[in-house]
Amino acid sequence: MKYEVIDTQIAPEGRLEVLSKAEVAKLRDTSQGGLYTIFRNCSLAVLNCGNAMDDGKELLERFKDFDISIIQRERGIKLDIKSAPASAFVDGQMIKGIHEHLFAVLRDVIFVSNEIQDDPRFDLESTEGTTDAVFHILRNANMLRPLISPNLVVCWGGHSISRIEYEYTKKVGYQIGLRAMDICTGCGPGAMKGPMKGATIGHAKQRITSGRYLGVTEPGIIAAEAPNPIVNDLVILPDIEKRLEAFVRLGHGIVVFPGGAGTAEEILYILGILLHPDNAELPFPLIFTGPHSAAAYFEQIDRFIGDTLGQRARERYQVIIDDPAAVAREMQAGIKRVREFRKEKADAYYFNWRLKIDREFQQPFAPTHDNMRNLKLQRQQESHLLAANLRRAFSGVVAGNVKDQGIRAIEEHGPFEIRGDADIMTAMDALLASFVEHHRMKLPGKKYTPCYRIIK
Repeated sequence: MKYEVIDTQIAPEGRLEVLSKAEVAKLRDTSQGGLYTIFRNCSLAVLNCGNAMDDGKELLERFKDFDISIIQRERGIKLDIKSAPASAFVDGQMIKGIHEHLFAVLRDVIFVSNEIQDDPRFDLESTEGTTDAVFHILRNANMLRPLISPNLVVCWGGHSISRIEYEYTKKVGYQIGLRAMDICTGCGPGAMKGPMKGATIGHAKQRITSGRYLGVTEPGIIAAEAPNPIVNDLVILPDIEKRLEAFVRLGHGIVVFPGGAGTAEEILYILGILLHPDNAELPFPLIFTGPHSAAAYFEQIDRFIGDTLGQRARERYQVIIDDPAAVAREMQAGIKRVREFRKEKADAYYFNWRLKIDREFQQPFAPTHDNMRNLKLQRQQESHLLAANLRRAFSGVVAGNVKDQGIRAIEEHGPFEIRGDADIMTAMDALLASFVEHHRMKLPGKKYTPCYRIIK
């Protein structure tokens, strides 16, 4: 099938007008050590904004002739783009927001390679070094605003949700916007787009012209969750673990909408962190919410958390069903407590330095068949460490569902095997089966073949 494509050349606006010869050479290098592949794949995902697709492999195959290269001129650079999805253009001109996102990709790919990964000052094998790297990436992307009182609400939830659930996310976003709070999401469609759309209306009614709609992503997931056009600040972290850390360091509270395996991964991540003894007294508002039709979904999530992590984990969140205004009010009250706590401790409002994140939550996890098979999913460990390993299991399911590399691994070697204590595996099997039954694994209209096998 042929898809309409366009060729163009575009110049940056602002700070990326000049690149060094070494930076350009890295981006042109198609070998294993170069940046070209990651830059090309992320750029294609950005240009595919608005097209219903959640399969990284399918996207790369659909636009296999797509190419992007840098033209270095005496007065600056240009991007030479071949066979880009026509949906990124209006009357032959690239949409402004997509243009901005494309150069955000270029900025972050270069910065992470040159200033983080190739810089011995950052010890990415240590907890402090990893957090410092996340801070520098966010600061370089202009995500950190030091003179703003805490008001950033992180919204998590699935890209594949029902229309009723999507409309509900907009209502919650609207109520958040009316209360002058900003939104940060994974930047994709569904529950990542809805709160931003709602907040834009709330901000407009309050005559707030400086509303922030932050998108936080990483190269492996960007094809499945291409940045939606409302995002006005985009940052690409190098891996899923640093992306998750960016969310919880940036945000002052989290709202979780219905979703699938990716949302379960996010829930386990934040609960695992909040269960660490060092975070016992740290305020961090966490609310699960959805319309009446999602009540059973959150009952199952709540049951899974109770069965695996215990009652202490259940005490770290609220569940509010079908009441957008109550969600916004509770979040506003929770963020007020965050502000008072940080003011008392002389901690920054713009980056949560005090939050203790165990190394198990920072270590990049490669979802290979061996790594998935050898996950420690037994009760003979502290609850926050069990949460870390459960998070990895769901991360592997996400990779097998939507990431190019994960899909190809499943095609070659068959489903991932997930093993552990019988009661934990029973709870996990029931939760994943419910995601499949309610079409939360893939976009509607696509037949889902499980990429995993639970072994009790």
